[in-house]
Amino acid sequence: MSPQAPYPIGTPGRPWGHAEKAEWLSRQTVQRSYSKEVVERLRAIEGAFEVTPYGSLGIDPERYPLLAAVSRQWDDHKPLVLVTGGVHGYETSGAQGALRFLATCAADYLGACNLVVAPCVSPWGYETINRWNPMAVDPNRSFLPDAPSEEAKALMDFVAPFAARVRVHIDLHETTDTDNLEFRPALAARDGEPREIWSIPDGFYTVGDTARPAPEFQRAVIQAVEKVTHIAAPDDAGRIIGENLQQWGVINYPAKPLGLCMGMTAADYVTTTEVYPDSPRVDPENCIQAQVAAVTGGLEYFLRYK
Repeated sequence: MSPQAPYPIGTPGRPWGHAEKAEWLSRQTVQRSYSKEVVERLRAIEGAFEVTPYGSLGIDPERYPLLAAVSRQWDDHKPLVLVTGGVHGYETSGAQGALRFLATCAADYLGACNLVVAPCVSPWGYETINRWNPMAVDPNRSFLPDAPSEEAKALMDFVAPFAARVRVHIDLHETTDTDNLEFRPALAARDGEPREIWSIPDGFYTVGDTARPAPEFQRAVIQAVEKVTHIAAPDDAGRIIGENLQQWGVINYPAKPLGLCMGMTAADYVTTTEVYPDSPRVDPENCIQAQVAAVTGGLEYFLRYK
């Protein structure tokens, strides 16, 4: 591990104030279309699913509606499965994997469970290819009672009426080279604290919840994904992104204390997927397929053993 390089905004050792955050925001530009790449694809699956608005982003409410696909034939006697993507907007296959799952195989599970899929939790982040929201806040550290991110708060408010009934929650993410090149240096600058960088793992892995690790469930996800793409090997210290390996392709984080999306419910089976899109061994399509395999692998395990 090595220290972060200096970041072009702020003074080393001093947390950002309003001026630095405003400067950071002024540097962000729209690079792709949430409407075309997410909303239109989500609308295309209406039929078995109802596309439900659950809010919008204050920076531009018309441009950034928050949308979820919900089983149209809801049955309170069936278990409830939550799939989320795009919590970090720059992690493309998270959003696109959730959409592909809806378009290709989600309907196959409607006889056995209720499905709620929020494919792009952070639409501004998706368009600007950002980890943070416009306030320089990380949504995936914001699933807390006082939710500092409006993206996290909106999703928690939406899920709250049925949160106690969620049995499975799969949150789709990526680990990218820009984590070390941009986002961790920005984090160090924002907080005025030095940060370490880790070797970016080449391949897919999952992050379980330390409080409810569900190792067999994690293994089922890994086994499904390795039919599609390669699994990340640990570094020389036996770790992935600084965390000890729990089993092949699996590490654990304390989800609730960290404010992670996968910690927002009391589901029995939770996981955060991590795809590495910068690997020379994959392409965007392979990354999307890996996310779909993760969801279906987790669902198949749950429905077999619930």
